[in-house]
Amino acid sequence: MSTGRRFQTVELSTIDTSLLLAGILFAQSYYDHGDSTEQQIRALADSIYYRVDWKWAEARPPAVSMGWHPESGFINADWIGYNEGMILNILALASPTHPADSAAWSRWVSGYQWGSYYGQDFVQFAPLFGHEYSHVWIDFRNIADDYMRSRGSDYFENSRRATLAQRAYAIANPGAWRGYTGNVWGLTACDGPANKTLTLSGKSRLFHTYFARGAALGDERDDGTICPTAVGGAVPFAPEFTIPALLALRATYGTYVFSTYGFLDAFNPTFTAQGQQETGSVDPTLGWFDVDYLGIDQGPILAMIENYRTELVWRVMRTNPHIIRGLQRAGFIGGWLP
Repeated sequence: MSTGRRFQTVELSTIDTSLLLAGILFAQSYYDHGDSTEQQIRALADSIYYRVDWKWAEARPPAVSMGWHPESGFINADWIGYNEGMILNILALASPTHPADSAAWSRWVSGYQWGSYYGQDFVQFAPLFGHEYSHVWIDFRNIADDYMRSRGSDYFENSRRATLAQRAYAIANPGAWRGYTGNVWGLTACDGPANKTLTLSGKSRLFHTYFARGAALGDERDDGTICPTAVGGAVPFAPEFTIPALLALRATYGTYVFSTYGFLDAFNPTFTAQGQQETGSVDPTLGWFDVDYLGIDQGPILAMIENYRTELVWRVMRTNPHIIRGLQRAGFIGGWLP
């Protein structure tokens, strides 16, 4: 933070770049007055966005690579198949200076897996963050690309179904984890208690620290760790279930899970082995609780609650010409699009 240098040897991430750009474009459209300061904000937003070279990031065209290391080059993974990268592809297609290949969207869609899970038919992706991050910035209600039109759906409805399926999974609780109910649920990428296998209540359990937890067809990654941002980031999709869940989490676990900055990142009612955790704290009755607040998890909670309340982010981004152009180049029509 004090030097601007890369942290350790992490990759240059194309999705983290995209989430940053989405925030920059939100600022561009939010500051819409004619004074010199707001004009400068809009111009700076363009200058940053125009400099991003999406063509360079197409290591295996037409798909955009997930990241790059200066030591070894592009990582061997591309944005193909449904996940949080929807915003990335829309921004890449929209670029007025270095756009991604026009076939990038069809390549992305080619990796979709449509299926039925716990009574819901939708494009599968196990952690809920993949159904949430792009929706923080873009109002996908009643607009659709060719794929969603062929399914008679849209991406907002897809995320609603993913949310409902995950709640149904928690109610069924096939792993017999402690604490899961219709109001205590939520699997996504988050912190966890430890990377180890323990025997608890006579059953061998494998736990993880930070891990992409989730539940989808053929892909269940569950170690009993519940993440409040999974539910908070889904508030607009299923408010009749997500709002009571957030209230229940706070009422049930109090300051163990909700403190100075809102919800702690994660907790695990099954992990009651004191002294076995690698981070956080363990109550022998209530289980493990995190000590961290993660910005990438707090942000979707705040933004999606505000989208539910006032549509603030959606309303502002509906006016951004880059967002509109990217959606149109991806084949979206209908709804609020011109």
